[in-house]
Amino acid sequence: LNRTQLRLKRGRRYGLCGPNGAGKSTLMRAIANGQVEGFPTQEECRTVFVDHDIDGTHADTNVVDYVRKTAGESIGTEEEVRTQLLDFLFTDEMTRMPITSLSGGWKMKLALATAVLRKADILLLDEPTNHLDTVNVAWLVNYLNTCGITSIIVSHDSGFLDNVCEYIIHYERFKLRKYKGNLSEFVKKVPSAKSYYELGASEINFSFPEPGFLEGVKTKQKAIVKVQNMTFQYPGTTKPQIRNVSFQCSLSSRIAVIGPNGAGKSTLINVLTGELLPTSGEVYAHENCRIAYIKQHAFAHIDSHLDSTPSEYIQWRFQTGEDRETMDRANRQITDSDEAAMNKIYKIEGTPRRVAEVHARRKFKNSYEYECSFLLGENLGMKSEKWIPMGSVDNAWIPRSELMESHSKQVAEVDMKEALASGQFRPLTKKEIEQHCALLGLEPELVSHSRIRGLSGGQKVKLVLAACTWQRPHLIVLDEPTNYLDRDSLGALSRAIKRFEGGVVIITHSAEF
Repeated sequence: LNRTQLRLKRGRRYGLCGPNGAGKSTLMRAIANGQVEGFPTQEECRTVFVDHDIDGTHADTNVVDYVRKTAGESIGTEEEVRTQLLDFLFTDEMTRMPITSLSGGWKMKLALATAVLRKADILLLDEPTNHLDTVNVAWLVNYLNTCGITSIIVSHDSGFLDNVCEYIIHYERFKLRKYKGNLSEFVKKVPSAKSYYELGASEINFSFPEPGFLEGVKTKQKAIVKVQNMTFQYPGTTKPQIRNVSFQCSLSSRIAVIGPNGAGKSTLINVLTGELLPTSGEVYAHENCRIAYIKQHAFAHIDSHLDSTPSEYIQWRFQTGEDRETMDRANRQITDSDEAAMNKIYKIEGTPRRVAEVHARRKFKNSYEYECSFLLGENLGMKSEKWIPMGSVDNAWIPRSELMESHSKQVAEVDMKEALASGQFRPLTKKEIEQHCALLGLEPELVSHSRIRGLSGGQKVKLVLAACTWQRPHLIVLDEPTNYLDRDSLGALSRAIKRFEGGVVIITHSAEF
């Protein structure tokens, strides 16, 4: 922006519109931080930025304590704050819970409640409908329309802007231009802005890489992932988040996971992708299936790499040949029960052996068998029992069905390496990374020379999409992809999903998407 004006009237609601990367969130943060010359100070006019991602440092703080810490204890006692939160539809039980147990939608409402309790004169709302189900979006529309507080809103939700805004402020040639009326009326006056409004109107194109061949999968309808009778319950809670769920995904799947805030949608996806282990039931994936998972809080993927370029981040993540971000998933950690199972004794060539490591696999009938190295048992059952490492000449092959009983996670490790190798090895060169990121709308200059810290929200999501699909996945799992992409990019994403040769599972509150 250069030499522009901004005039706001008390109690009015303004939509701030412009393409991805125009600087909408940057402007709102600058206003909130007192960095905009000539804007009234916090003493004259209390301006509060409502952030859609509550800082992770507060994860274990309970809801009431968070509000009092953030808004200042002068807003009231614990009981007074609790009573005020009930107006925002929090239950008494929820006000006593740690923030980490709230779904994305309730965190958004908590951020809004905190801003209102600070007695804001101006609310700066950045994507306020992110993570909100339809019931809570309707509540928010009603709240903003009746609370009498001046608000500036950035949102990709066109229906929401239509229902709330009285004016649109538009980025035009380094200036802010104000239009009277809601988004529909604004689009009549500025037809080129139609792409903020219609998913089909965007000119941007995204593409996902071809997933490639899966052994034994002759048709796109054959299941490559199955979940059977799966129940999941968080430790320390009174009832399961998900109970007795069964479904399957194939290369032709286009599955939407929908439901109210807090219903367990993200939990279901986390079990499917191995971030969480089911309490009971089974989760099966084809041995060579590659799954890409873009989290609900997409920036969690890149938060600790803000001083790297996008190219450096992708090189760091995949330089070992594996995806470093999946290494700490729950389904890869060795538990006590795994340790006990690994003590199984195999009788091979007349000698008692335990598996030391699982090294490789090869085809065997309709499945696989795995090359294992061993420990040789001596004086079994006696005080002097010991297990001695054997040389590689004593390695032997064990069928998958047998080895799964004792070393399922080591088998999965070998399967994963094979799956990644079958994705056709990709050199981590500057040119290859730039070409891959270009499929998702990132210019080569940005990819190789810009720090991630300096990217807009939309550009960061494109980077996350590019990184997560680097290994040419067969199944892409998207948790709330509509949260941080503008409408041009959403249109491009919806078309890319339609053309994609693999399966897609999406959590979204956007009925239009």
